[in-house]
Amino acid sequence: MAQKSESHTLSVLVDNEPGVLARVIGLFSGRGYNIESLTVSETEHAKHQSLITVVTTGTPMVIEQIKNQLDRLVPVHRVVDMTLSGRSIERELAMVKVKGKGENRVEALRLADAFRARVIDATTESFIFEITGKSEKIEQFVALMLPLGLVEVSRTGIVAIARGPDTM
Repeated sequence: MAQKSESHTLSVLVDNEPGVLARVIGLFSGRGYNIESLTVSETEHAKHQSLITVVTTGTPMVIEQIKNQLDRLVPVHRVVDMTLSGRSIERELAMVKVKGKGENRVEALRLADAFRARVIDATTESFIFEITGKSEKIEQFVALMLPLGLVEVSRTGIVAIARGPDTM
């Protein structure tokens, strides 16, 4: 029986040193795994550690294989599948540029308000909105802005954190 492909968010705690990101990404590219989203940031300055958040897709067997291979990399301290933990919060940030006049401009502002997007730049011909939330929310906002004069979208990628008092 064929397994269905699933999307998983993996948090990978690594040493913050040159070449670590290249090694992690090399694992994905070398085996033909796709990365849908990638974010990296130093999280523990005193310990010189960074957190890499990777969203990837695959069958449960492929996801397990990815996690095991990541775990074996030397600079990797811990790999947590945030999707399986069920106790995580995921968010993404996007900046959305919309060009328009008249009714389209008014409608863009109305929709931005409904989606809790903030205007971070405005000219007489365009707006740049900042929106934060789940990826699905951002996709919906972008889709609604398309007929109103969508010009450009810049997205950060997904970040995730476990709920509760414990660390990853």
